[in-house]
Order: sequence, then structure tokens, then C-alpha cells
Amino acid sequence: MRIDPRRWFSRKTLGSDVKAGLVLGVESVPDGLASGLLAGVNPLAGLYAYLFGMVGAAFFTSSTFMAVQATGAMALVVADADLGARPDPDRALFTLAVLCGVVMIVAGLLRAGRLVAFVPTAVMTGFITAVGINIVLGQLSNFTGYAAVGANRIVKTVDLAFHIAQWSLPAVVVGVITGLVIVVLERTPVGSMGLVIAVFVGSVCALLLDLWVPDPVVLLRDIVTVPGGLPAPVLPDIGDIAYLIVPAISLAFVGLVQGAGVSAGIPTPDGKPADASRDFIGQGAGNVAAGLFQGMPVGGSMSASALLVTAGAKTRLALFVAGLVMVLVILLASGLVAYVAMPALAALLIVVGVATVKPSRVYSVIRSGPLQTAIMTVTFVLTLLIPLQFAVLAGVGLGIILFVAQQSNRLRVRRVTLTADGRMREDDPPPVVGAGEVVILQPYGSLFFASAPTMEKQLPVVSRASTGSIVIIRLRGTDHLGLALIEVLRRYAHALRDADGALVLVVSEKQVLRQLEVGGMVAELGEENVYHGSEWVGEALRRAYADARERLGR
Repeated sequence: MRIDPRRWFSRKTLGSDVKAGLVLGVESVPDGLASGLLAGVNPLAGLYAYLFGMVGAAFFTSSTFMAVQATGAMALVVADADLGARPDPDRALFTLAVLCGVVMIVAGLLRAGRLVAFVPTAVMTGFITAVGINIVLGQLSNFTGYAAVGANRIVKTVDLAFHIAQWSLPAVVVGVITGLVIVVLERTPVGSMGLVIAVFVGSVCALLLDLWVPDPVVLLRDIVTVPGGLPAPVLPDIGDIAYLIVPAISLAFVGLVQGAGVSAGIPTPDGKPADASRDFIGQGAGNVAAGLFQGMPVGGSMSASALLVTAGAKTRLALFVAGLVMVLVILLASGLVAYVAMPALAALLIVVGVATVKPSRVYSVIRSGPLQTAIMTVTFVLTLLIPLQFAVLAGVGLGIILFVAQQSNRLRVRRVTLTADGRMREDDPPPVVGAGEVVILQPYGSLFFASAPTMEKQLPVVSRASTGSIVIIRLRGTDHLGLALIEVLRRYAHALRDADGALVLVVSEKQVLRQLEVGGMVAELGEENVYHGSEWVGEALRRAYADARERLGR
């Protein structure tokens, strides 16, 4: 992985990169604070994560415009990690970010980028939809000014609904105004900068309301002390690693999947496809940097990356400009940042959460079939009801089950008939093997353990009427046989032997032949009943068929 900073600087692109970096840097300040709020941690941890995570990752990612920041899904995983149970919750958060980064770097070095393709759309649709709803539900307390209680976000929402009389009217007014300004401005040329303007307008409204009403709106300064400098580096706590390993793996998975979406959806300037595994390493480096400088975990952000491209970025220099802008805001305008109203940040997150829910994606999964719909529904419900780090792992497990089920159901057994002019014709296999027949069968699909029952059901039945028949099973195009498939072949060979018949195998791959030898099938069938295929397609099959016809003639 070669890094050449000289490619990031060009007089031709400098103006565009500075403009795009300015837009992303200014927008990232309220967005970073909101991510910390969403995660239930010090909002400054979100701000620092945006700064150091983005800059740290920009040195290593393959995707030129990948902005690595604290995404909504990752913030919710952090919120469910119960960091408050640790002796030092703040340091546990920083340790979690570093640990997540290490997992990502290891995944990148192992070239795990190709594994993301195995995550089913049904799982991700159910997960992302529930994340959007969780974002909205998680901000209702800040939006209304009422501290709801409950075991999870659903219970807290019910509690909040039953205590409308205790809502803070000024907080609701600030939240509504902020949300309306975001919705109005996002349809104008202002675009994503409308988030900054909306939070500013909402905070100004909060300050004005505090002059006239006795119930003050909560500001950022009421929760934390906003420093006027950059954070000092801290080392992770080794004692927290065992407690944090599960949420770290879940965070890494969410970040890697979202980062892969950025890699695929945001083109590079040279038009070449991005290296997903290298992007994993970049995200890992961003997490390590964020954790060392008191930030929360980060991952590839599609919204921030798209904003950077829309703003006109030409090289990754725009990411460093965005980081510089954030540094200047922290050093020179921390006093203003302290007056950001919490209901305004909550409104920003609620708008983001609503935008995350895509009814068209849900409908497309429903149309794809009942199995995918069931997987999506289960993932959705689990994500709403249980901590997200476990919901993510459950979603991965469901994805594996779905993949195995789909692959096993794709196996098909066809009958091959050799014609007099040398051609091969395929049709459905007969339900029963007749007497004195030579039946050629060709399985198509993955012959692994889960497909064994599917193949056994599709094999023609061997009955008392199958006397003296020979069945040839052609294993061409198969490079692996599971033990379950070998057992299916063994039972079928026994059934044919009991009917005075025989099973013949035509094998083209040496690895499959070795597996049959290790499984005892070659010794059980006899060397004369195992034909070795070659580069000449059909030659071994025709030889096996001719020998079978000759045996029946004798």
C-alpha cells in the first residue's frame, strides 16, 4: 500500500478542494456533536471522532472521497454497549474505538473486503430501517425536554407518550423550528449547509426563549464544558478489552459494511474500482486515531462522502481541509459552540433518522419472497428490542443461514441422455430407476453439507423394480464434496447394490477424487466404477456409459 501525498496537491484542484473541505468541516461540527449525543456519551467525543477519525483514515483509504465519521448506526451500537458500567466510562469509550480499529485493520489485512458481498440485502434493509427508527426514538427525550425512563427505546417512547403534560414547550418549539428549517433549506442551493444554519437558528431561538420563559432550554454548555483547545492523547485501558470485544466486533462489522457501500457508491477520480480491504485498513486507522484523541468509534459515512463530492472535491486534500476547518472552529469558536441547543441537535438527528428509512427498499425485499421478508422482519425486530451489538451479530447469523438456505435450494439434478450422433440432451430425472437401465445424472449447484438432503430427494428412487441397473453420476464442475454428500452417495450405492445394480462416478477434479478416497467411497465402489475426467468434455462420461452398456449386455 503506497502513499504518495504529492498526488493530493495541485494548483488546478486546490480551489475546489478548499471549498469542499470548508463545507464539510463546518457541517461536521454540529453533526459530530449530534453523533455524541446520539451515542449517549459526551458530545465532544463525537466532535473529536469526526476530526481525528476523518483525518487519520484519509492517509490510508483507497476511496479518494471516503469521509470516515461517526455514523448513526455505530453511535447506536455505542449507546447500547453500557459503557456506564465500567469504572471509567470515558476511557472505556476511547478503548472501544481503538479496539474497533484493530479489528478493522486485521480484517483489511486478511482481505476481508470480498466477504461484505455475502451480507444479504434483507438483513441490511431490516437493520438500517430499524436504525433509522431507533435514531428517532432515541432523540425524543432531548426533543421534548422530558427524561423518559425504560429498559429500551420502545419502552421509553411509551413512557414519553404517557407524560405529554411534562414536556418542555420551549424545547419542543426549538426542535420544531430547527426541523422545519432543515426540511426547507435542503431543497435549496444551500443543501447540506442548511444543517448548520438550522442548528444556529434553533439555538438562537433557545436563547431568546430563555429570556421570556422560566423553563430554560438545555444547551451544550449545561451538559459539558466545551474546551478551547484540542484534546490530549490517552492510552486505552487493557482491562476493558474483554468487556468491549463483542461491541467492538459489531461496530467493526457495521463500519465495514457501510464503508463498503461508500467504496461502491462514490467513484474514484481515475475511474478504477476502490479496494474495499484497503478501505477497511483506512477505517481502522481512523478509529485508532479517534480513540487515542478521546473520540468515539467511526466508519465510512455515505452522507458525508456524498456531501464532499457534491461540494466539488477533486482530491483527498478536501478531507484534510475539512479537518483544518474543524480545528479552527474548536480553537476560535468554542464559546459559540457551547450555546448549541440540545433540542436543535435532536431535531437534526430526527431528520437524519427519518431519511434513513427507505420504504422502497423494504418493498423490494417483500417482493423478493417470503424467506427474505422473514429475515428482514426478524432483523428489524431484534434491532429494535435488543442491544445493537447483539442485533448486529444476530443479523450476521441470519445472513449466513439465508445464504446457506439459498445455495442448498439451488441444487438441481438433471438426467443426461447420450444420442447416437454424439450430442447430449438434458431433462428431468425419472422418478424411479427402471430394470436393466443405464441412467446418467448430472447435479448442478454447490454440493456442500446443507445441499445433501436436496440432492437425495432429487435422485431417482431405487426399488425392487430397479434390478440390474447402473446409475452414473457425473461430478463435473464440482470442486468440493462435503461428508454429508459422500454419505448420500454411499446410501445410494448400497440401494443399487441390493438391487444387483451399481453406482458409477465420473470425477473431473482431483480434489473431489481425494475426498472420495478419504471418505472410503473409491474403495467401496471399486476403482473400475470411478472414471477420471480430462480436459476433453464428455470423453470420460461416454467411456463410462459404453462400459455400463457392455456390462448389462453380459
